[in-house]
Amino acid sequence: MKKIIQNSFLYVVIFCVTYFIYVYPFEILNELLFNEIPNRRVSFYYTIIISVLIIFYFRSFESLKLLRFFVYEGMGIGFISFWLVTFFYILSLFLPSSSFILGIITLFFITLFIIISLYFGSKVYLKEINISSNKIKVKKSFIFISDVHLGSNNERHLFKIISKIKEKKYDFVLIGGDLIDSSNFNLQALNEFKQLECPIYFVTGNHEYYIKNSSEFIQTLHNFNIQHISNSNKLFDDINLIGVDDNLSKESQTEIIYKKINDDHFNLLLIHKPSVWVNIKEKIDLMLSGHTHNGQIFPFNLFVRLQFKFKYGLYNFKNNLLYVSSGSGPWGPKLRLGTRNEVILFNLNKK
Repeated sequence: MKKIIQNSFLYVVIFCVTYFIYVYPFEILNELLFNEIPNRRVSFYYTIIISVLIIFYFRSFESLKLLRFFVYEGMGIGFISFWLVTFFYILSLFLPSSSFILGIITLFFITLFIIISLYFGSKVYLKEINISSNKIKVKKSFIFISDVHLGSNNERHLFKIISKIKEKKYDFVLIGGDLIDSSNFNLQALNEFKQLECPIYFVTGNHEYYIKNSSEFIQTLHNFNIQHISNSNKLFDDINLIGVDDNLSKESQTEIIYKKINDDHFNLLLIHKPSVWVNIKEKIDLMLSGHTHNGQIFPFNLFVRLQFKFKYGLYNFKNNLLYVSSGSGPWGPKLRLGTRNEVILFNLNKK
């Protein structure tokens, strides 16, 4: 009975979100431009059909390109349209004689923001962060990427990331999960990582476990020069690298981390979600996470903070640091508004 209630609630949520993202913006635009009152019965049918397509897509391991484009890009465009049409619709209530002009202005801003979002969704930026520590005797530099989402993003996006990485000098590369999110992605494209000619360490994110035969995929990563550092640690020079996978409870993750800490080394933790930081911040010198995408599309990034206390950037607790990446790729819609795809170069210096 409990499961029936949970599933029913989920379907109601999907229906409501589908309406406000995929249907509602068209209703409001139609009303602004043509002064036509929405036909609720037609809107209901459209919402049901689109909801069924969305549920089918997310329950299927096979990614149909046309359906994927409709679900993801429609989601992004619909979200941008939602807050714009809502704003101008409220404005039209005070300026009823200007509804048509407001409709034209709404269309203009929707188009403008979609173009801007497509631009930033395709760009990859390089960011550099310098950190000093008494535990570092010899300078080390490394690259951190996260949330590449190959499958949602194509091989060209991976090429951009690799090209950006090759612009700098570094000792190793860390991948913070959600490398792949589709069973249909051509794994041979991961051969691009062999160009880097350095150790590459990887932990899983949540999306690795959504794809078909996820365990087989993870096992094949070593063929592409990617080492899965699964709930274990690796000592090299002054650094104790700890890697923890995402398919564990926060309590289990915390337990593993404490077992792997080495007080004589610079403890560098690689883990997908930033939420475990509150449990281990007194013992970890630098923790690297992703997952949040910094909200990806404005103004959604304003609401991400409600779920994640640490949503983006560098956080400091008594000189112990957490960095949450906005991700090296977008998830779902290939759009970014108010956020960026990033590759981060960390320089660990002697203090």
